[in-house]
Amino acid sequence: MALSGGGRVAVLLLLPRRPMATRAAEAGAQSPGDVIRIPWALRMRLQRGTQRRRRGQGEAAAAARPGKLLLRSRRPELSQPCWQTVGRWEQPQLVSAGWKHRKACGDYFQLEPLQEAAPALQKPAPDAKQGSSFAEMGLQPALLAGLEGLSITRPTAVQRLAIPALRRGRSALCAAETGSGKTLAYLLPLLDGLLSVPEGPAEVPEAEWPASPRGLVVLPSRELAAQVGAVAAALCRPAGLQVRGLTGGGAAGGLRRQLRAPPPGVAVLLGTPGALREALRRRFLALDRLRWMVLDEADTLMDDSFTVLLEQILAHAPLAAGAPGPGGPCDARTQVVVVGATFPAGLSETLGKFTDVGRFFTITTQSLHRLPAHVQQKFVRLKGRDKLFELLQLLKEHQTSSGSVLIFCNSARTVNWLGYILDDHKIKHLRLQGQMSAAARAGIFASFQKGDVSVLVCTDLASRGLDTSSVKLVVNYDFPDTLQDYLHRVGRVGRVGSKAPGAAVSFVTHRWDVDLVRKIETAARKRAGLPGMDSSISKHPPKRG
Repeated sequence: MALSGGGRVAVLLLLPRRPMATRAAEAGAQSPGDVIRIPWALRMRLQRGTQRRRRGQGEAAAAARPGKLLLRSRRPELSQPCWQTVGRWEQPQLVSAGWKHRKACGDYFQLEPLQEAAPALQKPAPDAKQGSSFAEMGLQPALLAGLEGLSITRPTAVQRLAIPALRRGRSALCAAETGSGKTLAYLLPLLDGLLSVPEGPAEVPEAEWPASPRGLVVLPSRELAAQVGAVAAALCRPAGLQVRGLTGGGAAGGLRRQLRAPPPGVAVLLGTPGALREALRRRFLALDRLRWMVLDEADTLMDDSFTVLLEQILAHAPLAAGAPGPGGPCDARTQVVVVGATFPAGLSETLGKFTDVGRFFTITTQSLHRLPAHVQQKFVRLKGRDKLFELLQLLKEHQTSSGSVLIFCNSARTVNWLGYILDDHKIKHLRLQGQMSAAARAGIFASFQKGDVSVLVCTDLASRGLDTSSVKLVVNYDFPDTLQDYLHRVGRVGRVGSKAPGAAVSFVTHRWDVDLVRKIETAARKRAGLPGMDSSISKHPPKRG
């Protein structure tokens, strides 16, 4: 074949392959005019062909090496086996890459569980310095008796980290994944501190007024306050410490009755921000003797609806640098413990108005901000009009005997509308959303926990801290607005104490939902934490524990 260009002619002959040395010698003897330049378009075609061959070889290798899947796709070529790894800087091929197109409706992918038990229940390493039992941590015998009454025998990962650290009396930020046992992680060491420094009879009047607790736990909802209060009461009963709950929603007389209920005195108080602020304003409550304060579910407490209330509560506690402690000028200041699965960016600024945040230390677990590896998670791309049909199909397939169902919506209006639809289909359910009155909300979640009704339609009010060990299926009817909300919702299944890991199904309908799904899928394929979540921790100056 002859090619002409530039007035010269070169002849291309197909000859047998010769040794490398011979070809190198001949190449050195050729003149520049004999060099053949391959057109750019032809080079691109050759490269694409090579890539297709390599991709085919990879798929053939995957088919020849079957194994457990990390990600299962409707399109098998996009499934990822567990043995396949994706580099940190590598961009994986995503199932959700084309989900913003209307033709993607009906597509789905599923994250398969990689382990059976929750990460919090994994046994510590043989060389770990933390105690492997509650007795080895040096807790008071009365607290060990309370744990025995709760049938809790083995500490979780966050409890092994937090209990020894908090017993030293320093303020801390405690961050751990949802359902990992954070409630006991802060209650046990702080109650142990109260028992270690008992108050004399002369310091506790018979009819103490205003109420002056030595421990305070601030929680964002009445349901969570009731749940944590039940655990605290069970722990304090053998020790003789009095526990009180303080929630609003009624007249001021209701706050007085809650604080003055027999028996007299209160050692530990659990309350919501609105009720605590109102009790402080009416001087039903004083925090002068406060030895420790816990801010549970910190990301919710730092919401705009709670920030002002929280600042007013912090202003009444002896937290400021140089201020006398609850036992006098020589006593240590109130110990502050901030707890949550995620921390908001403005947390250090709010706390910095009342205390020295630089003295805090940070406790974190290895699974923080990671997708739960023991929970099956399915993402389905749907049109908005198809969500109701899919939900009814899921409820039909999920029998009542196999556990409870949580259905999350983004607004109270959607909760009410969906409830009417379920009523029309004769599906027994409960509804829980923040716009309900206190009387309407009372007992709803407790009834769901007891198993009286197996379906609960709710907003994110039920996604923070509540114990949902009986839940086996979470349905995101509306996809959450943030990655933090997704972690909290999925954390309602596969909790410590759950009999089965459970599953989560998310309906993806909007284009902005797809952006979050792509981040979740990328993190799952890379086995990494969700992006943008560590910023809330890294902005805090304290040392890590």
